Amino acid sequence: MSAASVDRIRDRLSDRDRDVLRSVGEHQFMTSQQIERLHFATVAPSARGRIARRALARLRDLRVLDTLERRIGGSRAGSAGFIYHVGVAGARILAGSGRGGGRLRYEPTTRFVDHRLAIADAHIALTTASRAGRFELVDSAIETASWRRFTGIGSARCILKPDLFAETATREASGQVRAWFIEVDLGSEHIPTVLTKCREYEAYRQTGIEQDRHGAFPIVVWSMTHQVPEKAARRRQALTEAIAADRHLPGALFRIVAPQQLLPLIERGGAL
Repeated sequence: MSAASVDRIRDRLSDRDRDVLRSVGEHQFMTSQQIERLHFATVAPSARGRIARRALARLRDLRVLDTLERRIGGSRAGSAGFIYHVGVAGARILAGSGRGGGRLRYEPTTRFVDHRLAIADAHIALTTASRAGRFELVDSAIETASWRRFTGIGSARCILKPDLFAETATREASGQVRAWFIEVDLGSEHIPTVLTKCREYEAYRQTGIEQDRHGAFPIVVWSMTHQVPEKAARRRQALTEAIAADRHLPGALFRIVAPQQLLPLIERGGAL
């Protein structure tokens, strides 16, 4: 695609089109419903879905966005089941603005996409809750923007890779500000693997970098679910017990919740 073609497409984009492109680039994958919740919330409910689908179809025609072969709900879901990612023109536009979000070059695994969509769900939940006045979302970042580089034992170069970082403030007069590292677990990792990630957080906490930045280390939240609710509950309990049994891990650093408990936890400033 020529530079002139990209410029013409860029000139045809509305402010909302650009916001949608940035969001899809940031999250890597988003469903129609997620984009609708984030960018079409001010449209009347009776017309919201139709207007969102029309806007997304236009962005797809312009190659600003593209879709995976897989659909949420299968082929019967129609365009409402599309999973969007940045298209060839969108990648060029984002590159020109200095933002990430490169064009997809392969069909990703279902597991990878499901995890990215779950991270997007958590981020959108924070954003919409902030809009509704439940708390203020001061700052947020999704991986890779959420990653933290630090020097570990023996001068080893380490990278902590949170799924999501958020900084929130309560709506009370005190306006208590709290930072969070949020991990989204869909039940695909063994508990020992999850515990290793907890130890990486503790190693990073020991550097004092976040304390200098925020005054305190962010609370690490594990949002854990599974297709089988009983297994999800067992996994949450198993991680809770594993952290308690590890004498090198401060239990107060971690919160283990179900996805529906994430927003109430943040509203309460981390109190369970």
